[in-house]
Amino acid sequence: MKRELYTAESIEKLVHEDGQTTLVLGKSDIVTPLARDRARELGLTLVWPEAEDRDLPAWSGAAQAGASPSPAPAPAPASPAPARDDLASRVRQAVANALGQETPAAQPTPAAAPRVMRVDGRRVEMDPFPFNIRRPEMDVRLADVITAEDGSPMAAGFMTLHKGQFPWTLTYDEIEFVIEGELHIITGDGVTVGLPGDVIFIPKGSKIQFATPGWAKFLYITYPAEWAG
Repeated sequence: MKRELYTAESIEKLVHEDGQTTLVLGKSDIVTPLARDRARELGLTLVWPEAEDRDLPAWSGAAQAGASPSPAPAPAPASPAPARDDLASRVRQAVANALGQETPAAQPTPAAAPRVMRVDGRRVEMDPFPFNIRRPEMDVRLADVITAEDGSPMAAGFMTLHKGQFPWTLTYDEIEFVIEGELHIITGDGVTVGLPGDVIFIPKGSKIQFATPGWAKFLYITYPAEWAG
């Protein structure tokens, strides 16, 4: 059976020229990560085949559908952290005011116990950037995959940019690993260009412009984990 390679350009052709809304993939077909993103953006449904062969190329349709050599043992469930009860806090405050006493201190929420984690980057869904950067044409998207809730002092996630640039000030240290496209980090000292496979370090306090001449997808790692405050 002929193996098909689907890129972002071929996905756009299927939608805009052929009018397809569903693409049924063969077991050996290859879909690039950028093509997956474009299919989602254009409303093209990708139908993955059932994985019958465990020895598949990493980017084949069956492998992307979730084939795995052996399932990892499920980690022992962690004790759920108690949710903050705002009503109880207000009641304690009212009682303390009535008695002329100080408000009893709320017990700190215990952090999750750190553990080994694996994130399947091929299945991560990107959400719109949660901050107003006033650049709607850029379609900036982001997905946090490791956070402080996982007991990690660092955070990690994926980010995508379309053509353009926007300003950002870092209140944390950050490392970028470029996956696709071309990422530009603009500072007062010039432009640092990252290509697929490149690693860029941005120190805390930097005032930068995130930019790309066309498209960029990268993995970010921040310290501390609460990069968004």
